Amino acid sequence: MRIFLKYPTTARFLLAILLGISALAFAVLINKYLPIPFIDVALLTIATWIMYRTDGKSLREAGLNITGRHFLFLVSGLVIGILALGLETFIRTLYTGEHWEIGSRIDQAGLWKALYFVLPSVIVQELMFRGYLFTKTIEVTNVVIANVIFSILFMLVHVVDKDVLRNTGQLIFLVVSIPVGHLLFATALLKSKTLYFPIGLHWGNNWASSCLIGYGSSGNVIFRIHDPYTFTSWGPFIILLVMFNVVFLLLTFLIWKWDRIPFKKRVRASTATGS
Repeated sequence: MRIFLKYPTTARFLLAILLGISALAFAVLINKYLPIPFIDVALLTIATWIMYRTDGKSLREAGLNITGRHFLFLVSGLVIGILALGLETFIRTLYTGEHWEIGSRIDQAGLWKALYFVLPSVIVQELMFRGYLFTKTIEVTNVVIANVIFSILFMLVHVVDKDVLRNTGQLIFLVVSIPVGHLLFATALLKSKTLYFPIGLHWGNNWASSCLIGYGSSGNVIFRIHDPYTFTSWGPFIILLVMFNVVFLLLTFLIWKWDRIPFKKRVRASTATGS
């Protein structure tokens, strides 16, 4: 209790981290003996609710209450995320000369299952990197600092992997692209004031990356590129890397500037650092 009274903000950050780690650890333990769908999402949501309660707030602060408007943000994000990746791939094919073909054996049930199985990890990541800790960091610092911190953390979670670290091209791609992804999702949160929008965007992007377009002959995908472009030098790789990120940066800009749709006002940083 003393640390809450003397250093309330620091204590809340520490408590949020401990609760988040505990929630994920319990989810892993429970799933080991009794697989329960979305148990990690449920436990992390409870941890998030507890943290907002320590501030005298509720899950409404993150826009996690269920409303028709929030549902529309979720669905819109899903569609936009899919279209954005499709557009990026189309632009890539214009540069490389690759050709799309409709998959000859599409397992429609498998595509729907993939949409379901992708969702839990997306929600967990959004709660971790655009949830309480992110909005609290904005309150005690500002939007820029919060975005820098959480874009780095979001990137590290994706690159600290032995397979990624052994692949220089993939490592560079993720180091550059994952922070751009964070900026997109964070902007969606700040403009809509609901986590459902970045969840939808993230959901659509992740599903599309595995099910919309595939390379070679593996996987259950809607469109297939049978003869993918082979990189023989760094120049084309860098050009395609820039193309990929420009598409998502443009989408981020449009979300930030598109005030004609019923977005709420952006989250305002609090000046009371001790809250």
